[in-house]
Amino acid sequence: MAITSANQLELLQTAEAVAREKMIDPELVVEAMEESLARAAKSRYGAEMDIRVSIDRKTGKATFTRVRTVAEEDLIETTQAEMTADQARVAVGQQRPNVTVVSGRRTVHELDEEGEIIDSRTEDFRRFLMRAATDRDVPGDVDQTTDPQIGDELVDEVPPVEMGRIAAQSAKQVILQKVREAEREKQFEEFKDKTGQIINVQVKREEYGNVIVDLNPGEGVLRRNEKIGRESYRPNDRIRVYIKDVRREPRGPQVFLSRTAPEFMAELFKMEVPEIYEGIIEIKAVARDPGSRAKIAVISYDSSIDPVGACVGMRGSRVQAVVNELQGEKIDIIPWNEDMPTFLVNALQPAEVSKVVLDEDAERIEVVVPEEQLSLAIGRRGQNVRLASQLTHLDIDIMTEEEESARRQKEFEERTQLFVETLDLDEFFAQLLVSEGFTNLEEVAYVELDELLVIDGVDEDTAQELQARARDVLDARNKAALDRARELGVEDSLIAFEGLTPQMIEALAEDGVKTLEDFATCADWELAGGWTTVDGERVKDDGILEKFDVSLEEAQDMVMTARVMLGWVDPADLEASAEEDGEAIEEQAEA
Repeated sequence: MAITSANQLELLQTAEAVAREKMIDPELVVEAMEESLARAAKSRYGAEMDIRVSIDRKTGKATFTRVRTVAEEDLIETTQAEMTADQARVAVGQQRPNVTVVSGRRTVHELDEEGEIIDSRTEDFRRFLMRAATDRDVPGDVDQTTDPQIGDELVDEVPPVEMGRIAAQSAKQVILQKVREAEREKQFEEFKDKTGQIINVQVKREEYGNVIVDLNPGEGVLRRNEKIGRESYRPNDRIRVYIKDVRREPRGPQVFLSRTAPEFMAELFKMEVPEIYEGIIEIKAVARDPGSRAKIAVISYDSSIDPVGACVGMRGSRVQAVVNELQGEKIDIIPWNEDMPTFLVNALQPAEVSKVVLDEDAERIEVVVPEEQLSLAIGRRGQNVRLASQLTHLDIDIMTEEEESARRQKEFEERTQLFVETLDLDEFFAQLLVSEGFTNLEEVAYVELDELLVIDGVDEDTAQELQARARDVLDARNKAALDRARELGVEDSLIAFEGLTPQMIEALAEDGVKTLEDFATCADWELAGGWTTVDGERVKDDGILEKFDVSLEEAQDMVMTARVMLGWVDPADLEASAEEDGEAIEEQAEA
């Protein structure tokens, strides 16, 4: 196949037709044609040559050129695409029509003194150059003073190639590849801003449980684990899907779809409930067991509108439309409440809750329910409590009233025994202390005297005696803890650090933290403990000082203070960081 004047316009017509069919820019198709023709020319004239093709956008004429770069002699890797400055100057001195030296924006036409391109090695080139050598005229617009420099390019026009079957097939593959890349880029640009939206798509086929859908243009993937239950589809079925993610992959942009994402249900409610779309009602949280049950928390910013009733609709029409789309998934609509215990009580519906105890530091919550409500609160296979936990982002411990009473009784007995043994009290008096809310010796030793005087039978002398005994016991314990810490090698710099009790210092020493430098290298979670998510489950990380009720904030403050004392951190930097954090919090609050 040759590029002749008879079919030059066909290139542009073909490019226009392909671009119109694939809905891409015609310029991309023309560029693909140029690259394919250049590859075909390289296979004919030599792979090492830098052959380039330019198609005139008006006439369709394809111009083949060879480009050589001027380089230092020691750095030349191939003589087919590079030449020295001396060779370039010889070429410039023998200027001919069809050869160009490119230096910035200036061009000079030239041929070498033999009428051939330097290092030309094909007969096609030689025949072409011998014909060009018969014309010795130098064009009038040539800048004959151009001196080729390192980095300049010499460009000479070469004859069009005669493409055989293999070259034509290779050119076709290049064009198809470029068109596919253009389609993928168009698909990415179209869908990258649609993440989080619901779209209607047509099923094309199913591969190993994954559903491939037509996005027009391109394809999307509904993975097996993103389908509800055992959904199955046939080709040409139309379904609603949620665009979960759009990202570039080695094989091209991929659009990942979902029907199990909690956001899918939230978007469905937005479509069915005008108040949600208008912002009068907001969906605060969603938890799903796809195909089985779901919980959704809503809040109304208009006191005259009931958020639950608006989402249910007249005779349940609105929520039923969502249920039908989700293959019969049962949906509990729950009113949102800023008070977490109250919200949790709502989230555990239909079970009745007797008592809620929240531990904000551990992000855990204890729920006490009547014995007959336990199975209802937990739900089938733990479904109800699991969804409530996802909705509140808290770990939930459910116990019956009997279990909670037994635990409280055990704690009462342990505290009573503590006061009996340490303060040398009778059991009845120790029980009075526990009943009044005293849980440890520190509270007895350092509480205001008036708080002890409210106990029946306790006068001022008795209260002072109780505090004296408690302080003596604590002093003895502190001395023993410091002695033990010194035996383990703790330095005085750590002992004198403000904020650490003797028992804390002993615990640090037992864990290998013996100097102020050791303490300054600790992370806050190493001291106060925390929670880590592993394989979707929260795992407890025990802290060295966790048993002393040291919070993460307190641990962070102590570690930063130690670093300032050691000169590792500039106090001015801390103040600047604190100001930036404060401004960020204010901006977030305003937003």
